[in-house]
Amino acid sequence: MNNLSQNKYSSALETVRSLKAKYGNSWNAINSESAARMASQNRFKTGLDIAKYTAAIMRKDMAEYDADSSNYTQSLGCWHGFVAQQKMIAVKKHHKTTNKSYLYLSGWMVAALRSEFGPLPDQSMHEKTAVPSLIAEIYDFLRQADAIELNDLFRRKESGEDVQDQIDNFETHIVPIIADIDAGFGNEEATYLLTKKMIEAGACAIQIENQVSDAKQCGHQDGKVTVPHEDFVAKLNAIRYAFLELGVDDGVIVARTDSEGAGLTQKLPVSQELGDLASQYLAFVEAEEIAIDQAREDDVLLKRDGKLVRPVRLLNGLYKFKEGTNIDRVVLDCVTSLQNGADLLWIETPTPNVKQIAHMVNRVREVVPNAKLVYNNSPSFNWTLNFRNQAYDEMLEAGIDVVGYDRNNLMDAKYDGSSLCKRADEKIKTFQMDGAREAGIFHHLITLPTYHTTALHMNDLTEGYFGEEGMLAYVKGVQRQEIRKGVSCVKHQRMAGSDLGDDHKSFFAGDKALKAGGENNTSNQFSSESSSKEEKEKMSSVA
Repeated sequence: MNNLSQNKYSSALETVRSLKAKYGNSWNAINSESAARMASQNRFKTGLDIAKYTAAIMRKDMAEYDADSSNYTQSLGCWHGFVAQQKMIAVKKHHKTTNKSYLYLSGWMVAALRSEFGPLPDQSMHEKTAVPSLIAEIYDFLRQADAIELNDLFRRKESGEDVQDQIDNFETHIVPIIADIDAGFGNEEATYLLTKKMIEAGACAIQIENQVSDAKQCGHQDGKVTVPHEDFVAKLNAIRYAFLELGVDDGVIVARTDSEGAGLTQKLPVSQELGDLASQYLAFVEAEEIAIDQAREDDVLLKRDGKLVRPVRLLNGLYKFKEGTNIDRVVLDCVTSLQNGADLLWIETPTPNVKQIAHMVNRVREVVPNAKLVYNNSPSFNWTLNFRNQAYDEMLEAGIDVVGYDRNNLMDAKYDGSSLCKRADEKIKTFQMDGAREAGIFHHLITLPTYHTTALHMNDLTEGYFGEEGMLAYVKGVQRQEIRKGVSCVKHQRMAGSDLGDDHKSFFAGDKALKAGGENNTSNQFSSESSSKEEKEKMSSVA
């Protein structure tokens, strides 16, 4: 997508020239070309500008997926603006476009890494303000990436290079973010207020789950408590009203159901007539038939099929759902959400199994034919073990010899090069493509990848740096790899905005500007004549 056309620069240039003519000699120090250049480097002035722009992208992508399931989208969870920035720079570098690439903001990582209370579990205990703050931070870093890359292009143009086409067709690093609002952090009014802050920060898609706000659990943990449909629909409405109030007409709502793994409810809704949503919800509640004289003082009783029943109630006041009703509850949750304003679904599953996901989605599609999922390719799954088990079952069913494998120990490294494990790895490799085609998965994401990569990389660097390798561990494992692979941050001063700041200071102070990028700047070592031709080509893309 062409995101910066020459007429935007020309328009900004004409505006500044008109202002200079209007205000006279007092504006003589303002260079029209420099001001227009700065305006071009900052296309998105507010978070609302971003939300409107990215919402349109998501709507386009959803329509393209409906026409062809190979047009699925992807994202990685980012817990800091810098992480998101480097992700999108890498996407552009390796894939030449940001098309179909999003960002994900995980409530789990906000709790674990961004709370002023310190590291917290994923139970909605962190400050709600931390969520919109992270959204704003991410987009600040992405706008900086735009400014730095465009500034480099303008520098090259001024030195005589023909890069006008690259400027005219510059593709922004700004992409949609799917932002986790957990269970809404309170009642529907609280949900509405927080949603507004998230949208104002730039979020075009809000993901909300049907758990009780004050008893929220991570989707991959036990003890989840869901709410009646009417309560959840009220929060979907609150989100839509927030989008409409702020003028983000294409805003996207992702309705997540945790019913597959949830066995409890906090409330028994009031049914107005047989078969309504409350009645359907109550039908899932486990209850025992009793006679009226068996009722205890303060018992809660229901009439079901002409009989008196007592819902099974735990000591904490929560009610149990019937065993085996979870899939039916998921389907009803999904259908109800789509019929009440949700755009996309999120189903938490116990394992990453395309057939199991498709079984639920196909039931939903019997009612809502274009239903589609955002799916969590979660690090909570043991992907290796899950897919080795799937491969084992498929081989067994196909009559392929599996005698050489211990079914209870398939994680053993001795199997890593085996035919079973190669088959399993191929299934992992095609999981997203298969899920998009067979299970209605429009968007694949990994919630916590950068949490794990940070831990892994610190483990590896620490082992060598504090061991026998010393400084070589950093040079060989980090810096040399940055140079070889053209990672932008090898020139960390530039990535932090030093070159951009130098140019700005020239605009502001002219020849009096004190610049950082002179001959004594050690970053010049990364563009030295001693670099190989291949490395210099990579480094030019970094610069």
